[in-house]
Amino acid sequence: MSANTESRFAAEVYGKRLERAAELTRAAHLDALLITPGPDLRYLIGSRAQSFERLTCLVIPASGQTPSVVIPKLELASLEDSAAGELGLQVLDWVDGLDPYRMVKSALNAGARVAVDDAMPALHLLPIAAALNALPVSATPVLRQLRMRKDASEVDALRRAGAAIDRVHARVGEWLRPGRTEAEVAADIAAAIVEEGHTAAAFVIVGSGPNGADPHHAVSDRRIEAGDVVVVDIGGPVAPGYFSDSTRTYVLGEPSADIAARFAELERAQAAAVAAVRPGVTAESVDAAARNVLEQAGFGDAFIHRTGHGIGLSVHEEPYIVSGNDIVLESGMAFSIEPGIYFRGEWGARIEDIVVVTEDGCESMNQRPHGLTVL
Repeated sequence: MSANTESRFAAEVYGKRLERAAELTRAAHLDALLITPGPDLRYLIGSRAQSFERLTCLVIPASGQTPSVVIPKLELASLEDSAAGELGLQVLDWVDGLDPYRMVKSALNAGARVAVDDAMPALHLLPIAAALNALPVSATPVLRQLRMRKDASEVDALRRAGAAIDRVHARVGEWLRPGRTEAEVAADIAAAIVEEGHTAAAFVIVGSGPNGADPHHAVSDRRIEAGDVVVVDIGGPVAPGYFSDSTRTYVLGEPSADIAARFAELERAQAAAVAAVRPGVTAESVDAAARNVLEQAGFGDAFIHRTGHGIGLSVHEEPYIVSGNDIVLESGMAFSIEPGIYFRGEWGARIEDIVVVTEDGCESMNQRPHGLTVL
């Protein structure tokens, strides 16, 4: 990527995505997609525009006609780093006092059946519905098909993100020690996430001792003690915006035989789920592979969340690796494998890798050891 396009892929990538979006919109018997700022807009044209009270909206006709961008004139700079100019998109800018919702309508045929992205706020959805005299439907079925299967460029970005977060985990021993607070450790980790190649630290979980039994514990002023089991779940985006997300579990001093035995079952469960990933199996079967190991070990009740979530331009996206999800895995799908065990008031543990489905199995984006790391 050149210096002025490092925040996105080449324009041709987005051109193909827009063409595919139009095809899928036609197949869904819709006339257009309306996309506001968020991950979907970034996926389709590489735009980092943000959502405000003034409407910015990408209009993608199912007919294959050139898409339009309705955008406030004062926000035009947000399109400069996108692929909109190179793709020749029609830019319909507006100033305060004009009605941008009628501009959206003008870009559509009369009676158009439209779908909107999940990120569209109600303050824009309702005026658009009023202008069209029809309630739009969700674009999720179309956008899901677009974003779930990663292309080679996206997989490469996920590899770079995985390698970057691995480098941070390799350094956790620099900061995690008795006497320090979770917040102090987390601040050092957040700085290292950026130092190691991310554009930001999206999240840092440092759950020590009993706090590790809360899967979504962030950080606190609790001082880490000798003997603590500590869950460290961290991640962030690398250019052009694809996320890392990796969890490893640490222990301050040699673990007891009971902790080591329980963790060994978790390690077996995570390995079983990774081994189950391949094209043609369902998402729920991968969840079952991890869950069955823990249930047979007597820890089924300690595994209180799904096995994984999709990842890409969003930290959490489809496909979700969870019981009841019968979606069939395909090459290019990317998601976490992260079973955990949680013993309230005592400790918790989780092991998380990002994997991408390949033609005959999967490739892990994370290469750090999975065992309980003794510091």
